[in-house]
Amino acid sequence: MEQFDCFELFCVIVEQNLGERVIELAHQKNIQGATTLIGRGTIRNKFLHILGLDSVAKDIVLMGAPSKLGTDALHHIYKEMNMHKKGKGIAFSLPLASVLGSVLCKSTNIKKSEDKKMNYQLIFTIVDRGNADLVMDAAFKAGSTGGTIINARGSGIHETKKIFNIAIEPEKEIIMILAKTDQVETITSTIRDLFHIDDPGKGIIFIMDVNQTYGLYDQ
Repeated sequence: MEQFDCFELFCVIVEQNLGERVIELAHQKNIQGATTLIGRGTIRNKFLHILGLDSVAKDIVLMGAPSKLGTDALHHIYKEMNMHKKGKGIAFSLPLASVLGSVLCKSTNIKKSEDKKMNYQLIFTIVDRGNADLVMDAAFKAGSTGGTIINARGSGIHETKKIFNIAIEPEKEIIMILAKTDQVETITSTIRDLFHIDDPGKGIIFIMDVNQTYGLYDQ
């Protein structure tokens, strides 16, 4: 089997129950495996907020693949799922530093793609459950146009509490915000100041470069 040096993580975010279609289309382009997460997207609309309809369930499909293979798959998904139309979903790819356990990539160190200007970056914010909407409110004020929220669990030393001497790991929320590179510092600084991220146990923010994007539209 041919081995590849350049690997990327390809992410497609669509409305709930469309994840299987994404995987089917990816399989048509020889992407053999994928992982689907359940999240919710945010909608900035005051009327919908009053009605309690300002979030929508999302499927988040993650696929690790050689760069060319994955890019071909994203083009195919973009076309077949009409992502040229606003609201049909978004897709992007993230560079990977190493891969373990893949039959397509035997090396733990991956050759970096050619240096190029990154127009977008992905902001990950991890906070205690119930704070995601506050994070998004701060991000909106700083210029973000939306984000995707995933439920998770934390087990860090600062987050673990005990009830009747039994360790309880509180629920966490992961907020993914895709933003233009020149907006990232403003968005992260606003979230950082609001949640006092530098204090132990308050949360974590990290940022990843994005190689390519599909389905994004300026508000």
